[in-house]
Amino acid sequence: MKSTITSRGQTVIPAEIRRRFKLNPSKKLEWIVDQDGIRVVPVIEDPINAFRGRGKGGSVGRLLRDRKRDRIRE
Repeated sequence: MKSTITSRGQTVIPAEIRRRFKLNPSKKLEWIVDQDGIRVVPVIEDPINAFRGRGKGGSVGRLLRDRKRDRIRE
C-alpha cells in the first residue's frame, strides 16, 4: 500500500490498515527510525500493556516497584 505526503507533511493511512489496527482519529502513532528505515506503530494507551513482553522477565514487577517508589518520594 502507498500514500502520498502533502506539502504540509500530512499523509493518509489506507482504509485497510485503519480497519485492521482499529485506528481512529483519537489514536496516536509512534514513528520509529532505525537502520532499516521508518516504522509507524500504534501507541497502546495502557503503558503497562505496552511494556508487557519486552524484557526477559521481572521487568513489569521492577517497573511497578519503581513507580511506587517515585509516588512515595513526591
